[in-house]
Amino acid sequence: MVLFDRSWYNRAGVERVMGYCTAAEYAKFLKQVPVFEKMLRDDGILLFKYWLATDQAEQEERFAERASDPLKRWKISPIDIEARERYAEYGRAREAMFRATHNKHAPWRVVDFNDQRAGRLNLIRDLLDQVPDYKVDEQPLELPPLSGKPGRERYTGTVKPIRGKY
Repeated sequence: MVLFDRSWYNRAGVERVMGYCTAAEYAKFLKQVPVFEKMLRDDGILLFKYWLATDQAEQEERFAERASDPLKRWKISPIDIEARERYAEYGRAREAMFRATHNKHAPWRVVDFNDQRAGRLNLIRDLLDQVPDYKVDEQPLELPPLSGKPGRERYTGTVKPIRGKY
């Protein structure tokens, strides 16, 4: 099973919008992705692509919370700050990526992530609904008898075990 989220598709999103790839590299990526995904599926691999969608207003609230909390500030990168001004460009890049890579053998699933807890639960429910349910016959397991008394682990060489007081 393979799970792809939008981070694997950075070439079609962040790299495209921020100018980190050429137009030729971007076009090549969008052309190769469906072929690669079909190859995975043809080999019997279950492939799931999830886009975690957050409205700009909700994203701004999260940025504000991170900016005001020293323990969360590390989550904001210079790219995040610049990307805030390019929200519409990211939306256009996302739609172009969906048009090029959403198909019957590897569809995108968009999860409303404005409420992160509900989004996680909805994603898990969707994933479980997609995975085939197989009945596995339980086989009895009999351990053969040991050929002596159970021993104690012994250490040799330079590695010494830590012996606690408890």
